[in-house]
Amino acid sequence: MAFVVVLVVAIAVVVLVLRAAEKGGPGGVRAPKPPRPQRAARPVAPDDDPEFLRELERRTRRDDGSPA
Repeated sequence: MAFVVVLVVAIAVVVLVLRAAEKGGPGGVRAPKPPRPQRAARPVAPDDDPEFLRELERRTRRDDGSPA
């Protein structure tokens, strides 16, 4: 039973130490995170993509309606 209590206390101490280290600790200064690179805005779906819609329109105009 004492082993279980010691194990629980040890895990609690480790968790507390890790959380304190994550925050920078007392008086510690954390380095600022580098800015995230900006992604180019792009369409999410094909029907949002103007280039796709132009290509679709071009194919539709070129198609004479005959079966393949």
